[in-house]
Amino acid sequence: MNNFLWPILGVLTIILLIIFWRKKNAVWGGFTLGIIIGLIIAILYLFKGKGFDLFIIGKGAILGTMIGFVAELLGKISDSIKKSKIK
Repeated sequence: MNNFLWPILGVLTIILLIIFWRKKNAVWGGFTLGIIIGLIIAILYLFKGKGFDLFIIGKGAILGTMIGFVAELLGKISDSIKKSKIK
């Protein structure tokens, strides 16, 4: 199951990054933060003696992008609720 889930999420991440390409948004911010956190965790694994694992950086990027997409959706939902209350 683990080998099946990450490639699908990786493809979904690439699609989201392409869709949200034009402007600054939470998807790209989550992607960047995910890479930074994944890199920190990978470096910690290196110092523990378990080796430097690039998959940890990739998983961090995927999770960060998904969290950013959820944040972007919540922002759009909030905007639509505000617009419906004003009318």
